[in-house]
Amino acid sequence: MARRSKKQEEHVNHERWLITYADLITLLLVFFIIMYAMSKVDVQKYAVLAQVLNLQFQKADSVLDKGSGISGQMTPKQGDSDSKDKDYTKQNINDQKEEKDKAKPDENEKEKREKELQDLLKQVQAYIKDQNLEAQVSASDTERGVAITLNDLFLFDLGKADLKGGSAPILQKLASLFPTLNSKVSIEGHTDDLPLATGSPYKDNWGLSFARSLSVLRYFSDTAKLDDNKFIATAYADTMPKVPNDSDENRSKNRRVEIIVLRDGLAPTSVPK
Repeated sequence: MARRSKKQEEHVNHERWLITYADLITLLLVFFIIMYAMSKVDVQKYAVLAQVLNLQFQKADSVLDKGSGISGQMTPKQGDSDSKDKDYTKQNINDQKEEKDKAKPDENEKEKREKELQDLLKQVQAYIKDQNLEAQVSASDTERGVAITLNDLFLFDLGKADLKGGSAPILQKLASLFPTLNSKVSIEGHTDDLPLATGSPYKDNWGLSFARSLSVLRYFSDTAKLDDNKFIATAYADTMPKVPNDSDENRSKNRRVEIIVLRDGLAPTSVPK
């Protein structure tokens, strides 16, 4: 009687589940790295995170090649992975260097503009002192830029917008300083809260304040022959008082024209009336 050959049972590897478990642990690690990186926004940390993600996903691809971790064959490609990591790191470093190089001109331009503003402030303040104009003109460094404030009666007759002859020297001095500046100049008219006198050519304080700022702008563009694209004329009437309009002295301070050499084009901040 022929002996029946007993088919040998194929050995089953019951530990292949560890591959899938390892994938899960890797993904959890990546998740917590992302959560940590998001808690502290930093360009360098994003770069490191990108490198870690790239490395981990490449490793995951090699583990899960041809399907799932259970039925697929493991085909690690360590050489290719290392090469890709090196290429990515090199590219990332080059990208960061390019970003820094692009930022340098902006920083240099900002420093240059700030130096221009400080030099302008010193020259204007020195001129005001030399000409004994402290009661009519002031210059200060504000958040918006260098603010040159001129009292309304120094520039105009009461309720008028035509420049007085005595205002020409200070305006000509400013005109001589503006061409070298790489900044916009905002000319802003302000009034107090009193209504205009009967018979005024202007409908209200808005019209008067704008006409006054426009008169100063036209001096710079027409008389001094400066590029009018450098200037902005605006009117605020009584909406931006320096001090409350509760006395004649304070109202006199609020009637003014401000020439502001802008630092960053910031809008004015209202002061409570």
